[in-house]
Amino acid sequence: MELFRFKKDIPFMRHALIFNAISAITFVAAVFFILHRGLNLSIEFTGGTIMEVSYSQAAKVEEIKQSLEEIGFHDAGVAVFGRAQDVLIRLPVPKAGQTAAQQTDTVLAALQKHDTSVAKQRVEIVGPQVGEELFTNGLYALMMVVAGVMIYLAVRFEWKYAVAAIIANLHDVVIIIGFFAFFQWEFSLSVLAAVLAVLGYSVNESVVIFDRIRENFRKQRKTSVTEVIDNAITSTISRTIITHGSTQMMVLSMYFFGGATLHGFSMALTIGICFGIYSSVFVAAAIAMWLGVKREDLIKPIKPKDETDGAVV
Repeated sequence: MELFRFKKDIPFMRHALIFNAISAITFVAAVFFILHRGLNLSIEFTGGTIMEVSYSQAAKVEEIKQSLEEIGFHDAGVAVFGRAQDVLIRLPVPKAGQTAAQQTDTVLAALQKHDTSVAKQRVEIVGPQVGEELFTNGLYALMMVVAGVMIYLAVRFEWKYAVAAIIANLHDVVIIIGFFAFFQWEFSLSVLAAVLAVLGYSVNESVVIFDRIRENFRKQRKTSVTEVIDNAITSTISRTIITHGSTQMMVLSMYFFGGATLHGFSMALTIGICFGIYSSVFVAAAIAMWLGVKREDLIKPIKPKDETDGAVV
């Protein structure tokens, strides 16, 4: 299925150097903000208390935040959870000499000053050690995905494509994390899950382009490598728009209608989808070209048949 088809190939590789320079600057800026500002880790990683409360009517998030600020919880997370009457509150680790029960009782008392109908539903405590283990395990998961992608691409295509694709994928991951570091959005387990999903999603786009490059090498025997890559990218644009457009509509519906608990997840996916398209075209394909990919890398030359085979002596 195609929405449209270009009659003439778009010379993407002609501008690859300019776009890769922009990409490199963006990547360096993302690394700078990650190292300089750090991530605003959620309590799943740092430890803390999750408290769920319910109201008789639709909860007013801004009033709840104001009530928490009055008692010293300036960085507490507040989000509607499920129904409009249910609210999820994320609190930091209790101060020295204070228990989690005392902390939640203080919060409940502050909320009841504005609305006596509020009731505590459940309380979950995440210790700092558990949070550190989750963060470490998340990094291990990320490294395992990267290693798996490299092995898959090296086996299916060739090492040059594996290197190009993994650089493009890491480019996407670092930029996503850089956005969260710059804007200090909360980095939670759901965001980490989105980052891992982007890795698989982005490599799929690279594989589609690499597959078309391999087909072009078989069909276009007298065409240069640059022209082969330009044709592969141009011929997959319609498919890219349909696939990524459909996915983005679903992600935006989660962002606008899924509540605050899905904002981080959907935002990470949105950034990943946009940069995934960009990196597959201007990073992965360009790096493969600069690494010297050629027809012989993907198509084994046919050995001339030995005329002496089968000859009767």
